[in-house]
Amino acid sequence: MNNLPFLFCGIFLTLALSWVGLILVPDLFQIGQLDRTTSELIRPDTEEPIPGLTYRDDDGNLQYGVPNPDEELFPRFFGGKARRGKEHYVSMGCLYCHSQQVRRRGFGADYDRGWGDRQSVARDYILQERVMLGTSRTGPDLKDIGSRMPDESWHHLHLYNPQITSEGSNMPPYPFLYETRPIPDDGPSPDALSLPAEFAVDEGYEVVPTRRARELVAYLLELRLDYDLPEVRRAEN
Repeated sequence: MNNLPFLFCGIFLTLALSWVGLILVPDLFQIGQLDRTTSELIRPDTEEPIPGLTYRDDDGNLQYGVPNPDEELFPRFFGGKARRGKEHYVSMGCLYCHSQQVRRRGFGADYDRGWGDRQSVARDYILQERVMLGTSRTGPDLKDIGSRMPDESWHHLHLYNPQITSEGSNMPPYPFLYETRPIPDDGPSPDALSLPAEFAVDEGYEVVPTRRARELVAYLLELRLDYDLPEVRRAEN
């Protein structure tokens, strides 16, 4: 019983040091200092490193600078529709079967599978309140799905029934995201799905996306790694 205070202090110290090393230090000096930037940095007037814009090049040398004012800042912000689509992505459990992290070359077959032209880095996620890294890969990685599959119609067909676009897929269909309704007197809706004959609905009816489907697809189309960062470039992969 006399050793309980020492045991308690040891447990507390272990947890405290783990919290400092794994959470506090990265937030204060590493990930927490990252900001949006351009693909190329320009040298500032001062020789002092700029917090959040320092990185190690391939030779291990410290590089620093400020964003080039003539270039677009990355990562991009999601629009309102895409932000709502992310909520549907979470609520429907998509994150349990799909990851959103392209691993570096040599740590898997992500490049060979065409899941991205470069690896994901911490800066790619700084605008996300909840990062969808994922826990498993029952399906393909989606970090760059907006670049790989930029066709909005493809995504709607895939969500309605994955067998239309990916025969043999083990992904479940999501027909509840779509409305089957009679074709209006003035003709089919321009948003109606173009279904193959084997998946067609009854004559006189059409399948159109609901608001949830449109927002979810908007989110998927925003998942793109089509930009370079100072610390990682597509051309070098």
